Amino acid sequence: MDPRPTLLVIAHGSRDPRHAATVSALCARVRALRPGLRVEVGYLDFNAPRVPRLLERLSAEAAGGRGVREVVALPLLLTRAFHAKSDIPAVLREAAGRLPLLSIRQAAVLGPSPLLMAALERRLAQAGVRPGDPRPTGVVLASAGSSDPEAGAVLAETAREWRRTAGWCAVRPAFASASLPRTADAVRELRAEGVERVAVAPYVIAPGFLPDRIAAGAREAGADVLAPVLGDAPEMARLLLRRYDDAAADRARGDRTALSA
Repeated sequence: MDPRPTLLVIAHGSRDPRHAATVSALCARVRALRPGLRVEVGYLDFNAPRVPRLLERLSAEAAGGRGVREVVALPLLLTRAFHAKSDIPAVLREAAGRLPLLSIRQAAVLGPSPLLMAALERRLAQAGVRPGDPRPTGVVLASAGSSDPEAGAVLAETAREWRRTAGWCAVRPAFASASLPRTADAVRELRAEGVERVAVAPYVIAPGFLPDRIAAGAREAGADVLAPVLGDAPEMARLLLRRYDDAAADRARGDRTALSA
């Protein structure tokens, strides 16, 4: 039996089929980087399998001696907001109470991380824009948005750090929902400040309703460049494994943050 915990990637889910396809592609890249590691995907809504049902299956396998009893549950989220602080922990605690054979540990969210900035730069390069290009470029860092003030503050700090390290002439955070400014407004603000070229970098993992809103705002305001979503960028796969390794190391040190005894 493999002694390594199973990696359970927890995605939000979407009615848009591109969402699940992108999550599957990202997890396939993770498996390719770490052969032999069991990587499962569970969803909070819209898609199957839902997280509780998947954990039930893992528990049944453990009971039959066919599986691993330890699970690292990794939220496929870029910031700590409602899903990471409340929704996912509640789902995992409920499952842990019903499934005593499983030891479930929640890993940290993906951001902030230099790997995310590297993934953003990869996607912008695919769209034809690179840091250090002779033509000055301002970037709108467009996220899905959250009413949680911590998430907004982290995005603002990420924008400041990205401008400092990459050399963009400006980086402006924007949101598709819950907070302001919207993507179109941020693009217009950069234009008003005299920025010659404006690129929109979606700070989202998979396509769906809110990423489509980001794209619509970029087109509405006449952005010069719209990058693809982060998706299955190699840096994203490496970041998932980094968060998994951190959680597994906490387990090895005897950190008592697991959701079950």
